[in-house]
Amino acid sequence: MSAAARPFRRSRKAVKAMPRPYAAALQRAIQAHQTGDLDAAESLYGEVLDMQVAQPDALHFLGVLSHQRGRSDEAVALIRTALQITPRHPDAHNNLGNIHKECGRLAEAEACYRRALECNPGHYNALSNLAVVLEARERLDEAFEAHTRLLQQVPNYARGHYMRGLFLRNHAQHREHIEQSAECFRQAIRLDGRNVRALECLGVALYTLGRHDESAAVYRQWLQREPDNPVPRHMLASCGAAAAPPRAADDYVRDVFDGFADSFDEQLLNNLGYRAPEVLIGALLEKLPAAAASLDVLDAGCGTGLCAPLIRGHARRLVGVDLSGGMVDKARARGGYDALEMAELTDWLQRHPDEFDVVLSADTLVYFGELAPVLGAMHDALRPGGWVGFTLEAIEGDEDRAELTSSGRYRHSPAYVERVLREAGFLGAGIAADSLRKEGGQPVASLVVCAQRDAGKLA
Repeated sequence: MSAAARPFRRSRKAVKAMPRPYAAALQRAIQAHQTGDLDAAESLYGEVLDMQVAQPDALHFLGVLSHQRGRSDEAVALIRTALQITPRHPDAHNNLGNIHKECGRLAEAEACYRRALECNPGHYNALSNLAVVLEARERLDEAFEAHTRLLQQVPNYARGHYMRGLFLRNHAQHREHIEQSAECFRQAIRLDGRNVRALECLGVALYTLGRHDESAAVYRQWLQREPDNPVPRHMLASCGAAAAPPRAADDYVRDVFDGFADSFDEQLLNNLGYRAPEVLIGALLEKLPAAAASLDVLDAGCGTGLCAPLIRGHARRLVGVDLSGGMVDKARARGGYDALEMAELTDWLQRHPDEFDVVLSADTLVYFGELAPVLGAMHDALRPGGWVGFTLEAIEGDEDRAELTSSGRYRHSPAYVERVLREAGFLGAGIAADSLRKEGGQPVASLVVCAQRDAGKLA
């Protein structure tokens, strides 16, 4: 459930109004839910419903919890039942909308957010979520109007300024739009200095505008304030103000993606036209045997698990590995994996030689500048005849090189990729140019790579 979905505030009044013992049990359930003890919360919600079958708050919150645990159909049924009892409950409509949104049912999500706003026109979480869904449905004028109306309603809402900045950046058509997005990020930081995503976005926006010294100053000031924070350290290198590391540090990747986990799918799929999983697995399936459920597959840098439903039918065993615990939790909720582990990728691969028929990696190696160690480890983790498939951001031209960009990600040239694959022992490499996402309203040049460990074929 996204950060905007905090269903507990409204119903505390309802809890106080309830006769004991329901109120005490429900209050304990809510407290357990808020602290992340989902097992205890689920058990306690069940106790409340045993005492009062149609208790709407328990139904609503159990629905939220069920979605968090990957049982989204059950979650929808529970919240709909709660709404039959209390039909003018804006938080429940909003959370039902969040479930539909995260399941890709955008029309249903929009309808839920509009019902929440009918119940309470001042429900700014519902208005913020409506803006996101309208953007995802490519109704950009309506989305911009919703972002604007949100800030008129709650002008000191830091997340609202941040989201408006993202909207302007994602759909920028002129330099003015990037300038406006930078001002939104500045305002978000003024209102909430803990919003590190806004700080990072401000630095990138300033660099995009050619204001390189200002971009570096943002990161230096941030690093002075938080000297142990890996994000400004990495981003200072990304704008050329410090030496570029051979790959993004573990603590940088972990911090960024743990903080990004709740909104990752929403931003990539809905707002940035992200299509790496579909394109990568489509390319791999052209190489793999047709036999169903016959392969041992590693999703290397699995993120929230977007690749799982696309490759599951070909996998006898599907393993996901990611450095971010937040991402692994999301992948676990999505389902489809036989095993999920939180680990640094190269080290994990080195500990699992000759174990997989396929290793796939969608937009993970963009955080590696030097690819030789990780591709060597992928080669050794494959059985003879196994295939690796991965995506990268591209440097155009014939030079053999890699570079760190102002986004914090690395780009690689086809010549560099060909050489490193060859040196790692791969044969038959295929490298296709494509565009797998947008940034600043523009397509990002990308590479889709497939290579085989040996000349042999999979059994």
